[in-house]
Amino acid sequence: MAPLPDGFSYAEWNATYNGLSFGIAAMGSATIFFWLQLPNVTKSYRTALTITGIVTLIATYHYIRIFNSWSEAFTVASKDGGDYTVQLTGAPFNDGYRYVDWLLTVPLLLIELILVMKLPQEETVSLSWKLGLASALMVALGYPGEIQEDLSVRWFWWCLSMIPFCYVVFTLAVGLAESTSKQPSPAAASLVSAARYLTVLSWCTYPFVYMVKSVGLAGPAATMYEQVGYSIADVMAKAVFGVLIWAIASEKSAVEESGKLLPK
Repeated sequence: MAPLPDGFSYAEWNATYNGLSFGIAAMGSATIFFWLQLPNVTKSYRTALTITGIVTLIATYHYIRIFNSWSEAFTVASKDGGDYTVQLTGAPFNDGYRYVDWLLTVPLLLIELILVMKLPQEETVSLSWKLGLASALMVALGYPGEIQEDLSVRWFWWCLSMIPFCYVVFTLAVGLAESTSKQPSPAAASLVSAARYLTVLSWCTYPFVYMVKSVGLAGPAATMYEQVGYSIADVMAKAVFGVLIWAIASEKSAVEESGKLLPK
């Protein structure tokens, strides 16, 4: 990754520190919740809920690594009880953990949605491969631009990454509309729609955060906006999305157990 800029104010450092800490707390508590709920859903949906917990567990690990790397990159001190000063230690800040996390978790996020929708087997396998590979390609294409300071290079890789991004977003927003309408209850259909659109909304945050440095914003403020922005988007895309997956699994489990289905 590019070296951290010097000149962080305490407020900028602290906002990033707290944003990363929030990510750890949100992902860790979500993991515990999802796995505690496994006995409360039918066998049909336990795989999806298990994957949901795996996603947030992976994210918890990587957020701990990012948080520790951030802490080690700075010294924060107050002289004679005055204002805090922030200085770089010279230790590198390894934000590459974030891209490793995305490469592992983003395909799983899409797969858990497909599994909880309980589509026909052939469609489930096909969509899982297509969306999983497209999302992995999206992350892989974004990383080379993230580590560059040259704006033209950042824009080049951003544009390439947006190709699979647009494919995934279109599939979620439009391609799965018919399958959503075939869910076994109106409540389940509504929850699936909410999960699809939350994914689209949270995912659309990432390109804008990525562009913070691409539009010329630099220095500590750009780093703070980037780290806090990605942290909020991750919590929405993983922990909050996971709650919707749990809600879908719970609703569909209740429908299965009661034997109630939408009229044909």
